[in-house]
Amino acid sequence: MKVVSGWLGYLLGCAWCAASFEPFYGEIATMPSSDDVSFEASAASGPVSRRHILAALAGVGVGTIAFQRALAVQAEQAGRVTPELIQQSEWIAGIKLAEEDRQAVADAVQRDQRKFELLRQVDLKNSVPPALTFFAAPPPETTAQIDRQAVQPLTGKEAVEKPLSEEDLAFLPVTKLAALLKAKQVSSTELTQLYLARLKKYDPLLKCVVTLTEELALKQAKRADEEIAAGKYQGPLHGIPWGAKDIIAVPGYKTTWGAGHYQDQSLAVQATVVRRLEEAGAVLVAKLTVGSLALGDEWFGGMTRNPWNPEEGSSGSSAGSTSAVVAGLVGFALGSETLGSIVSPCRRCSASGLRPTFGRVSRFGCMTLSWSMDKIGPIARSLEDCALIFGAIHGSDPHDISAVDRSFAWPLQDEITSLKVGYFEGERPPEEMRAIDMVRKLGVKLVPIKLPQKYPVGPLTLILNTEAAAAFDDLTRAGIRDGIGRWGTTFRQGQFVPAVEYLRACRIRTLVMQEMAEVMDGIDAYIGGDDLVLTNFTGHPTVVIPDGERPNSVSGQPGTITFTGALFGESKLLALAHAYQQASGAHLNRPPLEKLAASKLEK
Repeated sequence: MKVVSGWLGYLLGCAWCAASFEPFYGEIATMPSSDDVSFEASAASGPVSRRHILAALAGVGVGTIAFQRALAVQAEQAGRVTPELIQQSEWIAGIKLAEEDRQAVADAVQRDQRKFELLRQVDLKNSVPPALTFFAAPPPETTAQIDRQAVQPLTGKEAVEKPLSEEDLAFLPVTKLAALLKAKQVSSTELTQLYLARLKKYDPLLKCVVTLTEELALKQAKRADEEIAAGKYQGPLHGIPWGAKDIIAVPGYKTTWGAGHYQDQSLAVQATVVRRLEEAGAVLVAKLTVGSLALGDEWFGGMTRNPWNPEEGSSGSSAGSTSAVVAGLVGFALGSETLGSIVSPCRRCSASGLRPTFGRVSRFGCMTLSWSMDKIGPIARSLEDCALIFGAIHGSDPHDISAVDRSFAWPLQDEITSLKVGYFEGERPPEEMRAIDMVRKLGVKLVPIKLPQKYPVGPLTLILNTEAAAAFDDLTRAGIRDGIGRWGTTFRQGQFVPAVEYLRACRIRTLVMQEMAEVMDGIDAYIGGDDLVLTNFTGHPTVVIPDGERPNSVSGQPGTITFTGALFGESKLLALAHAYQQASGAHLNRPPLEKLAASKLEK
């Protein structure tokens, strides 16, 4: 029996491969896959019997009848994925796990099995393709020219006076900082020195900085001042200090990905978004913290904090970018999102943020977590700031084949009253009810909608987990367990996801995208909604803005509201959210950092 168990993983793998020909194998369609190699189907279909297992093994022509029966008995008796079954299957994946990791992986694979079962219940026609694209040739070296002049400030055109205090200056939005710089009431060097000093002062409280890029910043600021003085003003980001989430590569500085394993890593490439902001005249002052390998707010230096309440984390994984913006330590920052890493910290810290449509912004030079989900976007003190930053960084890139050219204009040429905005009927959270009332007062047309419910969305997270496991396959094969945060089990788990199950999930993703397109047909955006997983898989853009007051806040922290727009509909989405933000005014509030820092020191 020992010899038989050693082949069990291989035979199961053959059965999984046979799932590609489910119409021909009949009973094989009920075979479970690698998450719960427990041989248990969903509660609705009941446990898989010895008959199912025999049918699968016979279908792929494995062994003699007696051999098949012996294997079927062993598999049926196992009842669930065990560390022993994981060990027996390791040679198929080409890895060797530590004894202490096998139980965690077995539990994770068991959870995947339940996802597989839910996804298998969807009737997939042969005509449904996976949400993947193959390119037979590399993209061209030249791309269409984006009209950056189509993006200009809407507010801040009126005369702006320099604030009397440095604190007030530090918290100004980009629109007003730009007006001061253009009018030569403040210099880029002055702003850069101000933000560098604030980063040094408040980082011990917030733990939001990985690396200060002081030498580069002062050099860029000096150049910006010289250009502005010579009348070579390059636009609203010229001379504005900013911070980069530390998954974004900057030559000459470490790019740590927030992980202890990579804390000494230096990359020679310059991320496309860094190059584009440099061309716009922006000044990079810091590499800001990111949860370890883009998960959460804990990195190798500790936990990044919420400036409104340093007792709690800032959420992640764009933890440092959000914390630094809200604390007035940078003019703006770039973050990234795969499954909530811009939206979540902006909600936690009450920041203004934009997660763009997938493919709007190049990811070249940025850490990969999921090729089909990663997105780069701005975090700032107002939605108009986000529009100006987005206007500088969007567009195609020959180094990132997913990045495309689509028009974006700011301000919006149409009247706000021309927009159609979706909302959810029935009982809603208080913040959504408030937002619906405020949007109605803007004069837009409100349309009741329902989000897609026909297909299972939650189980699609195995797409992210599998792509992440592939992106960091070298860590798993090298047996790296330390310095990678909470990813270890997920990376190991991904080694046991059959390709047929991954592609099934990608095909169902296609159906979800089609259903979402039907929902968005006839509206420009919608208010709120529990849609973080859904919209990250469909690729729709979302904005977060401060609004109202956060429940149980002791520091006066605002709450937040989200708006989600049509694919490549950032112009209308941002216009709607900007109009709402101007009416709300909650983004003008700022955390009492001096008081909070003093309180922290007393403790």
